[in-house]
Amino acid sequence: MHTKSLALVVLGRFLKKQGYRFIVVTPTTHERILDRQEEQPTLRSIFGWNRAFRRNEISPQLFELLSEADVLSQRGDRYLATVWFATIDDMLFAHSAFPTVETDAVFFGPDTYRFVRFVRSAIMDIPVRNGITLIDVGTGSGAGGLCAARWLPGAKIQLADVNPRALELSAVNAAINDLESVEVVFSDVLSGIEDEPNLIIANPPYLIDNERRLYRHGGGDLGISLAQRIAAEGLARLAPGGRLVLYTGTPVLGGVDALFELIEPLLQLHCSQFVYEEIDPDVFGEELEKRAYAGADRIAAVGLVAVK
Repeated sequence: MHTKSLALVVLGRFLKKQGYRFIVVTPTTHERILDRQEEQPTLRSIFGWNRAFRRNEISPQLFELLSEADVLSQRGDRYLATVWFATIDDMLFAHSAFPTVETDAVFFGPDTYRFVRFVRSAIMDIPVRNGITLIDVGTGSGAGGLCAARWLPGAKIQLADVNPRALELSAVNAAINDLESVEVVFSDVLSGIEDEPNLIIANPPYLIDNERRLYRHGGGDLGISLAQRIAAEGLARLAPGGRLVLYTGTPVLGGVDALFELIEPLLQLHCSQFVYEEIDPDVFGEELEKRAYAGADRIAAVGLVAVK
């Protein structure tokens, strides 16, 4: 871990000691909050709402930590933090600041919370934890895999991504949360993974994004190509009796779930059992205004638990 990442770990641990907590909301809600009148800067306004602040409005210690981590952007006589921090229970996660316009942005939002809840419900009945290998495909901030590391003591956890910035921040988040034995792996889906996993979890992007941002663009004509690929490669690589836990989204076209229609033959071929469900029937409704979704009724958040 390089010097700036180590400094970011120190900053995260500082925030934890200060009792910092922040639940990330949707971009639309975030914009509405930013439209409100500004108040005196706080840790939540700086690292959660991403409001600007002047140097004399925060402690010298905090400013030094921000400088050492190189996560400051100056705007005239004011500054913005270029990294946010979000919380899940007592865990803290660094991720990209609002708005996430960079192609390598590391996103954290309401879908992250849904994903973590879904993973927990899907794996908590596993009786034996020692010897289990879990791969978090497209790990992003590492939230899914790092939470799973808390729930599965003794398991081998690998956080995999093609985004170097995601790998950097997921390693930082592992250190902040005292999970330094977790391994970070550069991998396009499972191509960089050598182990035969018992558990594969994934929260791939599922939208069409003209900028092709890694956290948002799901590929193909409908944004579901990456999810289909994870299902195919994951089911092929799982150890016998292993589980694929996939949280993603899909357009529903004329009442037909486009993703399930693609992956059902795979599930019938490889799985001893599976459960596929709608978690939220209507997400990202504003995307329906785009040409790519001209034939879609809605976009649904869905979850799959498949046992090989």
